[in-house]
Amino acid sequence: MQFKKIVGQGAIKQRLINSVNKNRVSHAQLFLGPAGSGSLALAVAYAQYLSCEDKRADDSCGECSSCRKYEKLMHPDLHFSYPFFAKHKDDAAITFIEEWRDAFSHHPYLTLDTWRGYLDAENKQANINIAECHQIIKKLSFKPFESVYKVLILWLPEYLDKEGNALLKIIEEPQPNTLFLLVAQNQDQILNTILSRTQLIKIPALGFEEIRDHLIQKHNQTDEAASQIAYLCNGSLADALSMLTDETSGFHGQFVQWLRLCFGNKGTEIVAFVDQASKMGRENQKNFLRYGINFIRECCLLLSGAGSLVHLPAPELETAQKMTKVMDINTAQGIINELEKAHYHIERNANPKILFLDVSLQIVKQVNLTIRQRADT
Repeated sequence: MQFKKIVGQGAIKQRLINSVNKNRVSHAQLFLGPAGSGSLALAVAYAQYLSCEDKRADDSCGECSSCRKYEKLMHPDLHFSYPFFAKHKDDAAITFIEEWRDAFSHHPYLTLDTWRGYLDAENKQANINIAECHQIIKKLSFKPFESVYKVLILWLPEYLDKEGNALLKIIEEPQPNTLFLLVAQNQDQILNTILSRTQLIKIPALGFEEIRDHLIQKHNQTDEAASQIAYLCNGSLADALSMLTDETSGFHGQFVQWLRLCFGNKGTEIVAFVDQASKMGRENQKNFLRYGINFIRECCLLLSGAGSLVHLPAPELETAQKMTKVMDINTAQGIINELEKAHYHIERNANPKILFLDVSLQIVKQVNLTIRQRADT
């Protein structure tokens, strides 16, 4: 993985490159960024740059023996640890290394849901067990084999639980030229004893323009299609790429139609819409709800007088401006809460027909409450 293959994050890339060129490489670093921001890919690219035999000013060469091994994730001084679904108490990350290489090669912006799809997860909970902690200690007790640095990339240390305390000594007093790169999404879920021993590198979510331009240039999307996906994905390139195969067009018309039915309390037509929505498929249902959440949030910005912060295409902006005349901030926030709960339950395989009917009724209830409050005043 080379830096040039990672979308955006120019400032972070330069910071990492400077740390190598100025010989200021911290032995334990925490790459903290939301899912889909590229934090895992950045950690791999950084490790590859450290080990590159012919470094360029802004990237690894991609051609030397070390880089070729890194591209295949098969360098003898590169080690990975990650959550897995253990079948036996002695299972460790190395048990699933082939699946890991395949997953990362196809999905550099890997998410836990995608990783789960590569494993026989059944109903097990992902974790990094004590057997894996012992394997980490064993692997890192030796000197580097080929490169200057021996590197361990630990993805999602949030899943270490208390077993992670077994790693404290080797993190604090590692062998010379041993580098720990922890890649996390939620700082609050990491053991404080580990957090305090790492140098924090915050990685922001990708910007709207970065994702839109990438989809246009690398995935042959039209400006309209790329803009809608970039708007829906909330800065996550992983979500954006997954949407390429989904039917993301038409959400605006569908969502506004749904709101109009709910605002008009048109029961029979709401039932017909619910029947249609229940047949959309789980991923499209999630994307539809995500679109609705984002659209209502843009309406909230208009209601708050922050129209300059709104990023909607002209037709959708016109609709949003009309919507602000029939709802206030409290109504909008109530609708957002219902949509967020629905998204959560869809992810957990709730019955879509029951769920969309319930959300519709809750929106009707919210609208009627607002009408009564206005009448009282």
